[in-house]
Amino acid sequence: MTSRTEGGPLTSGATSVVVVDDQELVRMGFRLILERAGLDVLGEAADGLEAVDVVRELRPDVVLMDIRMPRLDGVEATRRIMELVGERPRVLVLTTFDLDEYVYQAVRAGASGFLLKDVTRRTSCTRCGWSPAASRCWRPR
Repeated sequence: MTSRTEGGPLTSGATSVVVVDDQELVRMGFRLILERAGLDVLGEAADGLEAVDVVRELRPDVVLMDIRMPRLDGVEATRRIMELVGERPRVLVLTTFDLDEYVYQAVRAGASGFLLKDVTRRTSCTRCGWSPAASRCWRPR
């Protein structure tokens, strides 16, 4: 688990993101893409258990969550994050397959939508960079 801040609030006003994936290179790739687009990547987690702790500590606007991970998968981690008291982040789940039953389970658990892992850099930044107060979310068809 890594974080840029130790629980302190950010003052930049940019959308804040936590990246969750069990593959370090995937986390690094998304971090670089999102930071280059001006988003604040507050932290990372390698599995769902770490994700719940990082989100509780850092309170991001958005969580980019892998769906299939060891120890605790993205569906259950999303469910637990949605049970947190206070302002809840929007969760976007990451998957390899667009017809993944896990995606539908994650949306039912509270995820705002999903991104395919082969998504373009521009799309990933657009999906993560909305205003936290925005009412629109992206859901599977």
